[in-house]
Amino acid sequence: MSEMTGMGVALGIGLPGAVWSNSPELQVAAAFGIGLLITLLLGPVLIPLLYRLKFGQDVRSDGPRSHLKKQGTATMGGLLIIGGAGVASLLIAGHAWENLLLVGIMIGCGLLGFADDFVKIVLKRSLGVKARTKLLVQVLLGLLLAWAALALHPDTTVLIPYTGLRFPLNTYGYCILVVFIMVASTNAVNLTDGLDGLASGLVLVAAITFVLFAWMTGQYSAAVFAGALGGGCLGFLRFNHYPARVFMGDTGSLALGGALAALAVLTHTELLLLILGGVFALETLSVIIQVVSFRLTGRRVFRMSPLHHHFELSGWPETRVVHWFWALGLCCAVLGIWAMRG
Repeated sequence: MSEMTGMGVALGIGLPGAVWSNSPELQVAAAFGIGLLITLLLGPVLIPLLYRLKFGQDVRSDGPRSHLKKQGTATMGGLLIIGGAGVASLLIAGHAWENLLLVGIMIGCGLLGFADDFVKIVLKRSLGVKARTKLLVQVLLGLLLAWAALALHPDTTVLIPYTGLRFPLNTYGYCILVVFIMVASTNAVNLTDGLDGLASGLVLVAAITFVLFAWMTGQYSAAVFAGALGGGCLGFLRFNHYPARVFMGDTGSLALGGALAALAVLTHTELLLLILGGVFALETLSVIIQVVSFRLTGRRVFRMSPLHHHFELSGWPETRVVHWFWALGLCCAVLGIWAMRG
């Protein structure tokens, strides 16, 4: 059996006889294209339905004044990305256990986000699902991810960025690290999702980078999933770029954060996620700094947090903030690839 054929078999191809069945490169490209196409086709169907169901976004009254015009814009649009990425990766990577794990974690986090959106919009509870309940579910999903990842690949070493060295952890330490990554990633993407196209564009960049990470670590199912996720995010941008017709909501942001965490764990690039997701980290750090500063001194460091709102209130147009943050996300991707190569 040739190396290329072996890769195709390892992926557990969901479309037997397809012309790309023995070419991992075409499998990833096909996953990207199918994820993009499904998301584009679902948009004109799902978005009007969300409006009819009155699943509209409530805009913060203390936020930037320019955001008030977004009141009522349909939310829960993350279902488009979940649908596009999930179906595409299942069609191409099929029953491969790594793929099923990635899709399952994305859907699990998406369901938590959907519950949060539902409580906010339908039940009219502005805070959504209680914070401790969300944290508990995120921890449980992190433990599930750690257990399944170790069952598939019992390796608890962690790559140290820029060194090429791997640091050994015991099983408990590794599980704690995975749970932390799950909680941090889901919440970081959620905090970043505050401007039209911002989070989906950044995850698109991260997903494409994870295709390279997966390729470099021999995780071809993960490469297919990352490609499908990138295609879903690109398709979603068709409806989410400024001025957005739909927001992803917690349904999308938690699903995307969970997907990135799962990709980092399966490709054993856990610590690189901090570099690759540098913009998400900065957004989260800005919130932490703001809260700590206000509680200790009564003063705010930023005009408003997360960080993207600070630039808005400094006079930057929304599109300018998004484009600069995308550019920073690309720089972080380059730094991540450099760190991966050691």
